[in-house]
Amino acid sequence: MNTIKHNWTKDEIIAIYKKPIMDLLYDAATIHRLNHDPNVVQVSTLLSIKTGGCSEDCGYCPQAARYNTGIETNSLMSLNQVKEKALNAKASGSSRVCMGAAWRNVKDGPEFEQVLEMVRTINKLEMEVCCTLGMLTENQAHRLAEAGLYAYNHNLDTSEEYYKEVISTRGFEDRLQTIENVRKTSVTVCSGGIIGMGESVEDRAGMLVALSTLNPQPESVPINALVAVEGTPLEEEKPVEIWEMIRMIATTRIVMPETQVRLSAGRKDMSQESQAICFFAGANSIFAGDK
Repeated sequence: MNTIKHNWTKDEIIAIYKKPIMDLLYDAATIHRLNHDPNVVQVSTLLSIKTGGCSEDCGYCPQAARYNTGIETNSLMSLNQVKEKALNAKASGSSRVCMGAAWRNVKDGPEFEQVLEMVRTINKLEMEVCCTLGMLTENQAHRLAEAGLYAYNHNLDTSEEYYKEVISTRGFEDRLQTIENVRKTSVTVCSGGIIGMGESVEDRAGMLVALSTLNPQPESVPINALVAVEGTPLEEEKPVEIWEMIRMIATTRIVMPETQVRLSAGRKDMSQESQAICFFAGANSIFAGDK
């Protein structure tokens, strides 16, 4: 096993990212095999339990109320709907259900109580349960832990420097605070970001510095390629080159050896060959299910 390094610098990470591709792939695959079974890929099902109408202004997100993206907004799903979808996900090979609600932050009250009940229900199906509900207080994190939540997803999205180019309705520090609140419980942390939003390689490295210097490092790091949606501020961004995605996954694997690296948004636009290289480079989890 590797010793986990918590003091990566941006220059060190940029140097890894820019290595000759064959050296980068070899190094990443070697570290991957030391820490993970290279022939196992976890499948997680993404379930939007409350869609659209969010008050945030994240430049990539079709669920923001202020953008006209033609998305159909839905109120919170019922417990029975969620249970049925979780059973379908399990039958199709998923071992984790990730429930997402388009909220800026969790508000105590009937809807949060309903989410806690959803967590308990999926837990009884012997599946890992993950939630992404926006910002959380420490008390809310403890309540989710008591309900049996396995992981909480709260992405950093990009570097601290580039963050304000994408989102103005909350700060980078707010994101770190939510992760810190989750860390005070038994719940594991899932936190990654998005490439292809107009950021530089330095920004990608900056995001990995922020994630890798957390102690402990996140148990899961999703790497997303921007899916440019018409009606959002980032609708004109060009699709990410596949080799940029591969470099990002390989670099993430080297910097965070024991973390589950999740090949997330943008995967459906990749060829099977591209996805196979991502798995070779260190990705060991994928998402299935809803957009």
